[in-house]
Amino acid sequence: MQTKTPPVTSLREWLRRLASSGRLAIMKPNVPLRYRLAAIAKRLDGHQATLFPAPDGHAIPVVSGIVSSRSWIAEAMGVEERMLLQHFQECAMNPLPWREVSDGPVQEVVHRDVDLTRILPIPTHNEHDSGPYITAGLVITRNPRTGVQNVSINRCQISSARRMGILILPRHTFAYYQMAEAEGKPLEVAIVIGVDPLTLLSSQAIVPIDYDELGIAGALHGKSLNVVKCKTNEVRVPADAEIVIEGRILPKEREPEGPFGEFPQYYGARANRHVIEVDAITHRRKPLYHTIIGGGLEHLVLGEIPREATLLAHLKRSFPNVLDVHLPRGGVCRYHLVVQIDKRQEGEAKNIIMGAFAGHYDIKQVVVVDRDVDIYNPDEVQWAIATRFQADQDLVVITNAQGSKLDPSARDGVSAKLGFDATVPLDADPFTFKRIRVPEEDTIDPAAFMAGDGALLDEYLRE
Repeated sequence: MQTKTPPVTSLREWLRRLASSGRLAIMKPNVPLRYRLAAIAKRLDGHQATLFPAPDGHAIPVVSGIVSSRSWIAEAMGVEERMLLQHFQECAMNPLPWREVSDGPVQEVVHRDVDLTRILPIPTHNEHDSGPYITAGLVITRNPRTGVQNVSINRCQISSARRMGILILPRHTFAYYQMAEAEGKPLEVAIVIGVDPLTLLSSQAIVPIDYDELGIAGALHGKSLNVVKCKTNEVRVPADAEIVIEGRILPKEREPEGPFGEFPQYYGARANRHVIEVDAITHRRKPLYHTIIGGGLEHLVLGEIPREATLLAHLKRSFPNVLDVHLPRGGVCRYHLVVQIDKRQEGEAKNIIMGAFAGHYDIKQVVVVDRDVDIYNPDEVQWAIATRFQADQDLVVITNAQGSKLDPSARDGVSAKLGFDATVPLDADPFTFKRIRVPEEDTIDPAAFMAGDGALLDEYLRE
């Protein structure tokens, strides 16, 4: 696929672009890491990224909000926004394997005497978070049997100078951990902080197990990603990253982790969870530390785009007349899905609803609409439900299905599913569902008809 501009391949290049276009706010030094930094970043969320020099006097600056908009991510890819999902999915289907190099900037400084709280400026975000959390780290693990890597983003609680609690959901990292634990061995891990927007996005791709997401990053870059081997284990990490924490997820050990402010805008509860013991920290000579505010736009958008791309491809395989999909922010970019179709047959909307539920267990509500409905406009979607939906005919309800464990209304991840067929009946009188339209409403230029003379107002209002 042809791109508009070359894709962005480094965090620093992206920050310079944001700064040159007024989308990076640079704060005064010494902003407190506890709450204040997150409060400022959240106020600017979606409008400007933020850079905090010397937070709490720390030598390492903190950045946040670097990918808090769909349009920004499309820009980083070098494609038009309308091509965003298609381009991401094409890259996910055609990865470029990484290329190992002997050294890289991320290993310019090596700390083997580790103190997480001293070396890194780790913020505390929400008021009831249990403490500082690493929130933008790519958690990279290896299949203990095959050596194939997996990349994800997990919340990591700082428990002590060299120990972290980590939430591992039942996905690929969990499967690798179970393999290692069954043999009584730790699972080697690296947590990579400070990467370019496309490598960050690739970590959220929904792909089969043993499908290394760093290959997707390479495809998005248009060239293989350079990686280096960690100093204390076999994990390979992006050579141009800012910071890497090397460690092991310990077998048979669990410690209290949480609460933590999550994407549904609620707290993930405190529980005994997996434990990482840190062996080393490496970083650039002058590194940047990236943090994602829990529940903020950056958190939501990073999960939204890969899921949309996967769901669109999944639905199109069975329903070629599916045109587009969207995970709206009102559904925390995870739980609610809107599907736009070119309707051909009665009943197919219900099949599409069930297909969407099968596409990802997080989905708990699906609305299917016609091609004339703007699925990115929540008012348009609600209008379609209001005028094209009847509950006794067009509603789908599924009880006791697998859902998200982070949904506070679910029962340990068991959830109900709800579907709305908000499409026009094919045999309806065309005029019944004819949308009103004023001629020229989309093309007329009101400025061409403005008098531009405020003095005329006095004449019109003179008694």
